[in-house]
Amino acid sequence: MRRFSLTTRLTALFCLSSAGVLLGLGILIATAMDQHFAEEDFASLGDNVRLIERIAAENAAASVPERLAVALEHHPGFITHVSAADGRLLYASNGFDFRTVLGTASVLPAERDSFVWDQDGKVYRGLRATAQATGDAHTPLTIVVGMDTEIHAHFMRAFRRSLAFYVTLAALASGLLGWWVARRGLAPLRTMASRARAVTAHKLDARMPVDAVPVEMADLAGTLNAMLERLQSDFGRLSDFSSDIAHELRTPLTNLMTQTHVVLSQPRAAEKYRDVLASNAEELQRLSRMVSDMLYLAQMEHGLTLPSAEPIDVAVEVHALFEFYDALAEDKAVRLQLRGEGHIVGDRLMLRRALSNLLSNALRYTPPGGDIVIEIGGSPDAITVSVENDGQEIRPDLLPVIFDRFSRGDKSRVRPDSDSVGLGLSITRAIMAAHGGSIVVQSARGKTRFTLAFRRQAAPAAATA
Repeated sequence: MRRFSLTTRLTALFCLSSAGVLLGLGILIATAMDQHFAEEDFASLGDNVRLIERIAAENAAASVPERLAVALEHHPGFITHVSAADGRLLYASNGFDFRTVLGTASVLPAERDSFVWDQDGKVYRGLRATAQATGDAHTPLTIVVGMDTEIHAHFMRAFRRSLAFYVTLAALASGLLGWWVARRGLAPLRTMASRARAVTAHKLDARMPVDAVPVEMADLAGTLNAMLERLQSDFGRLSDFSSDIAHELRTPLTNLMTQTHVVLSQPRAAEKYRDVLASNAEELQRLSRMVSDMLYLAQMEHGLTLPSAEPIDVAVEVHALFEFYDALAEDKAVRLQLRGEGHIVGDRLMLRRALSNLLSNALRYTPPGGDIVIEIGGSPDAITVSVENDGQEIRPDLLPVIFDRFSRGDKSRVRPDSDSVGLGLSITRAIMAAHGGSIVVQSARGKTRFTLAFRRQAAPAAATA
């Protein structure tokens, strides 16, 4: 099926609606005029009947035909037939065949006196009446009068032709006017379409003209602008991610290639081969961890349902992590503390990974002799778990991007021996999104605090296989 443009459809609707309205109005006027003509004709026929009745009442029966001929011969378009009860014809219009009209009048019901008949291709309106002629004995008279409606029919035919011509002309004029109005009214849509065509992968900053379009299209323009904002943001993040991952993979791959080429450039002792292979294994392990983290992050961001949901005692999970990190904390002379308790509903492994990421970051940046405090609290709306550590603050300009992929925060805070690839905080944020919660960071006065907020509402439904 052919698809017509919106302008074409609106133009057609303008034409059809205008033609329909004008045609309906013309039919109404024609019907009213025809009814008016009928009323006038029957009123004129009634006047003739009354004239005949008066002549019959005022004159003797013998003189009635003569008086009728004098009174009715100057009424063009009227036909009259007057007969007595005994069948005598008192008067009949010359040159007219009364068989059809008399037959029609004879079968009329007693309560009806008006009728219409066709004869010789013409339409007539008629009246039937009775009267009394004066004389020795009152003689009943049967009166049948009729009128040729050709003059009215001629007028109505001319009117219908004029109406058809005017309706056609008005429909065409309305179509042209509708096309112009539709083209002008839809101009903002064409502007939006041209702006949309200008959007490419290299030019995502084009926006729809919200203020320059009608109110009905402003919401559409605003929605499209919001979509373009999201696309630009997502495309920017994707481009940054591609650049970051290329940068992150280049260093270990370069190290692997360089060490391998060097060791293969000439024969070496077995000890040297073992050292290079051990170094390569470390780089490969780092690459494997990076790929695993990226896959996990992709799964979290594209499937935000929890693998399982169960009641969790947060304090128990924190104690288990303290036991795991206790040796590392002791080596760095960092004290681990837990305050408060609370319960949430969520995925145990995901919660443990989120807390492990924050705890490992805190151990990485806390100076010897510092403290790491995990505090469990709550409010009427949420359960909060905060991880606070001593150490150098994060610059304020870095706080908004600290949860981005491959972000390592302030370069001055990065430890030379750190094996982090900058995905831990991104994974933690994705885990919180899967739990319907949030994560925020504050860094001031020698302390940095990450706060996880879990809603007290029912946890998201566990994913089903």
